[in-house]
Amino acid sequence: MTDIDKEITTIDYLVARDFVNAMIPPLKPSDTVQKALDWMSELKVHQLAVVKDSEYLGMVQEDRLYDSEDFDALISNFSLQYSTIYVFDHQHFYEVINEANKNNLQVIAVIDEFKKYVGVISVNDTAKALARSYATQEQGGILVLYMRDYDYSLTEIARLVESDGVKILSSYIEPDTYDRSMIKLTLKLNRTDLSRVIATLERFDYQIIASFHESEKLNTHKERLDMLLHYLQM
Repeated sequence: MTDIDKEITTIDYLVARDFVNAMIPPLKPSDTVQKALDWMSELKVHQLAVVKDSEYLGMVQEDRLYDSEDFDALISNFSLQYSTIYVFDHQHFYEVINEANKNNLQVIAVIDEFKKYVGVISVNDTAKALARSYATQEQGGILVLYMRDYDYSLTEIARLVESDGVKILSSYIEPDTYDRSMIKLTLKLNRTDLSRVIATLERFDYQIIASFHESEKLNTHKERLDMLLHYLQM
């Protein structure tokens, strides 16, 4: 096993912690209805997490707050919802989408392994950004490669891809969160079956950490992308 192979085993690609929205703060039980409504209006969300001493208590809903006749009332006076609905920070983003979709949540709480509050994910905004960055509206498949930044050469990768009669429609590079010397390269290709391309790249020691394509042997990722796009259309 190479050093890169060892590092890949520690990588959680597209996990919840990567999508926490630091711009959406939690409410405290001691906050007022008016403060909660002001934040919701400013942030354009209908739900906010309520947290006390790093413990996630649940979500407060905008419509329930408007039903209150006392805008100086404290959030602690309200019955919170979704106290048992959350995702762990290491869970895959598809699981985040699935959990939010099941519970009709616009934002979903993220907690760590010690059940301490980490933040929230604005599911709709994040999913739309993800879909745009992957160009999922275009027909074709997607590959995500993991490599050292000094090994990156789009010219060489394109040569290998095109040797199988496939073209790169778009590419996107992002640094690895845990090791800045490593990068993730997302490729959108013009074929839906990328089996041959995958085999070619792996033959030249490229590490593929995610693939979204159709083939007789692999269609799980297509089903998950369909779920994502279905969620965006809701």
